[in-house]
Amino acid sequence: MSAVALSLKDIHKSFGNTPIIRGVSLDVPVGERHAIIGPNGAGKSTLFHLISGRFPVSAGRILLRGEDITGLPPYQINRRGLSRSFQVTNIFPRLSVFENLRCGVLWSLGYRYSFWRFVEGLRDARERTEEVMVQIGMTARRAIPAGVLTYAEQRALEIGITIAGGADVIMLDEPTAGMSRSETENAVELIRKVSQGRTLIMVEHDMSVVFGLADTISVLVYGQIIATGAPAAIRQNREVREAYLGQAEEH
Repeated sequence: MSAVALSLKDIHKSFGNTPIIRGVSLDVPVGERHAIIGPNGAGKSTLFHLISGRFPVSAGRILLRGEDITGLPPYQINRRGLSRSFQVTNIFPRLSVFENLRCGVLWSLGYRYSFWRFVEGLRDARERTEEVMVQIGMTARRAIPAGVLTYAEQRALEIGITIAGGADVIMLDEPTAGMSRSETENAVELIRKVSQGRTLIMVEHDMSVVFGLADTISVLVYGQIIATGAPAAIRQNREVREAYLGQAEEH
């Protein structure tokens, strides 16, 4: 039996009297690419916020490689090896590509806020930043301020920041949203490359991306997982097609 990277145990989340996540249980094995799909308002981004510590759970437990991380703040979860991106690009627009990536590297190497005085002399941080920059194919853009990159380049940079700290569980929230078909194809290749040797959990609306990348798919509808399985099984699942998949593939 495969080791489990992330385990959700009967997770619930309500805002006031409104339940959003209603008893989600899920195990994601180490090294799996796992996609979470579902209609708008299903609770996908909320579930991501719960896992990454941005929102507290109302009930249930979250385990990262067997360690209970329920209720920990995001920075502590990140230090334990889980990193995520957001639907809206989350970068430092005035810093260069290199500087953005270096920010993602520094904390993982144990440096604290005093690093700003001598950051240029940190050889390990510089070398790790260079490695990530090569991985995401942005060496030629290293000195460009992130704010003037194209949208697709900014999304690639954010993926780079997500992996820069060395996390072995990465979560991508709609990584190809707003991209053209060619940009999407490039993004898929990048995600496939950077997720090698890592556990990937992603929310994505583009079914060609989902079925092209995911080993396993979970379908979230009204805050509950109605099916989990291999892509072929999910595609053929009548309940999934009625609830979501048929409509999604028509768009």
